[in-house]
Amino acid sequence: MLIFLRHDLAYLATPKTGTTAIEMALKPRAEIIFAKNRKHTTAARYANKVAPFLQDTFGVRPASVAVMRKPVEQIRSWYRYRSQKRLNGTPQSTRDISFDQFVREVISDDPPARAQIGRQFSFLTDGQGRIMVNHLFSYANREDFLMFLSERLQFPVEPAEKNISPDIDAALGDDTLALLRAARSEDFALYDQIMAQGGHLETPEV
Repeated sequence: MLIFLRHDLAYLATPKTGTTAIEMALKPRAEIIFAKNRKHTTAARYANKVAPFLQDTFGVRPASVAVMRKPVEQIRSWYRYRSQKRLNGTPQSTRDISFDQFVREVISDDPPARAQIGRQFSFLTDGQGRIMVNHLFSYANREDFLMFLSERLQFPVEPAEKNISPDIDAALGDDTLALLRAARSEDFALYDQIMAQGGHLETPEV
């Protein structure tokens, strides 16, 4: 998470939405940087804990902005990321399983370490369905998101590609997709809600 007090903006880093590239491009201009295990501070925690602190301490409550990726693609990105050679032989490695198996593990009642990836819905909402982000962009609308950042921060935001995962086959069977849609229906519904608004969903009352 990056806080820009002068520009009244907080960037919330939804996992597997290109956050490292954005962080590298914006970090030099941020007044407050949440790094390492605090990088992915959730939207609810920002709204309920961090934003009130900023208001009390600095007299500003920066609007929040975040990105959501298509649910299947976000999980596929986790699968590919955890197939890297550096994870071989560790409990996090997905190198020896199919994407189909990985998805079934992700939505199981007791996922193994490699399939413990969290949910975008939980990251972006209060857990009950209330969106906790002022500006929520679709990952597919990257150009609009970068334009928003550029206009808000008053400089051209042009991130370089970072943390590129191995390009391995990650096909998903229809039966497993159906199971995923049922298990993560709230994630799919939220993504559809963003796309219904042209890829930029605004929630000013947060």
